[in-house]
Amino acid sequence: MPPAPAVPTATYRLQLQPDFPFSAATTAVPHLAALNISHLHLSPVLEAVPGSRHGYDVVDPTRVREELGGEEGLRELSRTARDHGLGLILDIVPNHMAMSPRHNPALWEVLRDGPSSPRARWFDIDWEAQGGQVLLPVLGGPLGEEADRLKVDGDVLRYHDHAFPLREGTAGLPLPRLLDAQWYRPVWWRLARTELNYRRFFSISELIGVRVEDPEVFAATHAKILELLHEGVVDGLRVDHPDGLADPGGYLRRLHEATGGRWTVVEKILADGEGLPASWPVAGTTGYDALRHVDGLFMDPAGFGELLDRYRAFAAPQTDRGGDWDATVRRAAYKVLTHELAAESDRLTRVAARLCATSPETALRDRAPWALRTALTELLVRLEVYRPYSPEDAATVVTEEAAAEARRAFAVPEEAGAVDVVRDLLLGRYGDGHAQAEFRTRFAQTASALRAKSVEDTAFYRYVPLLSATEVGGEPGDPAVGPDRFHAYCARVQRDWPATGTVLSTHDAKRSADVRAALHVLTECPGRWADVLAEASRGVEPVPDGQLAWAAWQTVFGLGPAGDERAREERVREALLKHVREAGLFTSWTEQEPPYEEAVARFVAAGPCGVPGRKVAELREALEPHIRANVLGAALVHLTMPGVPDLYQGTEREYRALVDPDNRTPPRFGENGDGGDGGGGRSEKEAVTRAALALRARRPEVFGTSASYEPLAAVGPAADHCLAFARSGEVVTAVTRLSLRLAESGGWRDTRLPLPRGRWADVREPGREFEREVRAAELFAASPVVLLERLPE
Repeated sequence: MPPAPAVPTATYRLQLQPDFPFSAATTAVPHLAALNISHLHLSPVLEAVPGSRHGYDVVDPTRVREELGGEEGLRELSRTARDHGLGLILDIVPNHMAMSPRHNPALWEVLRDGPSSPRARWFDIDWEAQGGQVLLPVLGGPLGEEADRLKVDGDVLRYHDHAFPLREGTAGLPLPRLLDAQWYRPVWWRLARTELNYRRFFSISELIGVRVEDPEVFAATHAKILELLHEGVVDGLRVDHPDGLADPGGYLRRLHEATGGRWTVVEKILADGEGLPASWPVAGTTGYDALRHVDGLFMDPAGFGELLDRYRAFAAPQTDRGGDWDATVRRAAYKVLTHELAAESDRLTRVAARLCATSPETALRDRAPWALRTALTELLVRLEVYRPYSPEDAATVVTEEAAAEARRAFAVPEEAGAVDVVRDLLLGRYGDGHAQAEFRTRFAQTASALRAKSVEDTAFYRYVPLLSATEVGGEPGDPAVGPDRFHAYCARVQRDWPATGTVLSTHDAKRSADVRAALHVLTECPGRWADVLAEASRGVEPVPDGQLAWAAWQTVFGLGPAGDERAREERVREALLKHVREAGLFTSWTEQEPPYEEAVARFVAAGPCGVPGRKVAELREALEPHIRANVLGAALVHLTMPGVPDLYQGTEREYRALVDPDNRTPPRFGENGDGGDGGGGRSEKEAVTRAALALRARRPEVFGTSASYEPLAAVGPAADHCLAFARSGEVVTAVTRLSLRLAESGGWRDTRLPLPRGRWADVREPGREFEREVRAAELFAASPVVLLERLPE
């Protein structure tokens, strides 16, 4: 077998966990190689919290995870993959580690020895806060109620299944003095919201931030990964959450140098119109921007507008004040910043107040902490991207328009000057010393956590006219993407980031691509959907609230038939319980309301997953041809557009999954790793996937970094329903979009697709050939999607 290419042609994501270790992945290699991918894409492989199903809670970056089979298991997987011509891509986690001292040896040492520990520089801890102790929010209640459960065991302090090191010479002290003598302080978990003094991942206190901006920390935490790269065990990297880092650009430059320029993509969520920083030495993103553009092709903009009106009428008044997307995001941001991220907001305010109080610049003096906090809050909630990366970038992120709005939050005009102080500090107008750099860094890190929590984890669950639009990287307020806009996006990708990653389904997706494809159809029949919903909802009691009910009915429509009815009901119920907790309107993760959550469960059983749900099932069955067109269209566009497509485990076939953990179920391959699921043959989607991947593997020059992308425009009455493009003049992709609207308007009629010069063969249907201008009705006679290859002259 030839070696795997330096730049992947296609990757396949496997979610490793104890139930799917390296040995299971090794068994699956023949099947995955037969798909014509070039690389396996593995979830994090370093030592993690025991039992972890995702691996992002790393406890020891110097070792490969034993639960997965250890380093020898990984090396055996690599050898088997290489025997089949495949390489390996690893997902790495530079931003954080697990806050689990008994499993994390570096953290254990720091908690035992304090800031003098050689590894204290690893972790982003504010040692000046909390009296020089690290706050550990692990107690089930206030200390007075939990003290009897704290036990000294030699040089270890134990609390249930937690274990903490004791500072030398303190084991014999009475409990109050013993706790005061430690470099940490166990406290009630609720204090994390306001008192925490270490940077965490978003608002997850179980994950502590790592200072990889320090060269020594970088070297220590990346040594094993770099060893695996340099020894040829792995070939490239996916970098998780770079926006949490102090200096993403600096980190990526150091990583690029250390890896020798290996293919690397970053999990960067780009807002609509935002570009990846050109200075980053990476191949591109992990592909959420591609997901947004592909999904948008199959949404009808006018139909979405009508669907939004129907949603407002159905769910009012629980639509978060009228179902306005921008307003929903703003309110969610205020709530997150003052609740879940209160500790981060406090730390940022302290940094700003200290800088102003000690600055030689008189313009910074006499700024009250409350005024600085208000200014920071008002500017942060107005950011429309995850974060700025430099003072120059801050000018376009923290705009003068945002500052003008922020000033209006102050009753006294003179106090509004705090807004200008904050903005000028971000723009670098008061120098570039250590204090100024720290402030800009903390602002950017807080901004990225705020954006993720307020948009993806709150607003996406509050604004639900169309669930398929509320996907990571999406624009739920304006989700539809027309052909011209899609072509412009692809042209930019091919020109600027031709080796970037592209995805449709991921381990973090709210819903898999095939669930979203079904939901897209609702934008083509909003009135029909509303009528069916009204009929199905009649007499269903109790209904917890209209917003939840609308989301629940869409969930069962998108999921469709899913095997055992009891298992299906459980999947829907768990997804909706997560939905209402994330939304935080009537219950939440930290303040759960059992009566409301029980009402949600009863509603799911009685309505969407009960007899009334059959009305929705009948609608889905009637719309199945159009769902099929969306599923196949999205798959083929994804696999042939510019970039490196990443397939999530199982998505070569129809794959319908809801939010995690539903989408992290171990994949099922046959006894010989052949992907068998007892279905007795390949699905149409798998046939399309195999054909496209085989063509990519056979003609890499057509799709690679030196390839070209040419839009093709259909002509005729239904031209807008055909999305087509050519790659390097050798391959043509043509798909049907908005097929229900197409059928209702009379079909293709005299619509034609002019092809580039030459004769063209249907890759999936041998014997079908075309040239010049082909009638769309003939082109799409057998399938809503067509893949053509130019025949030799």
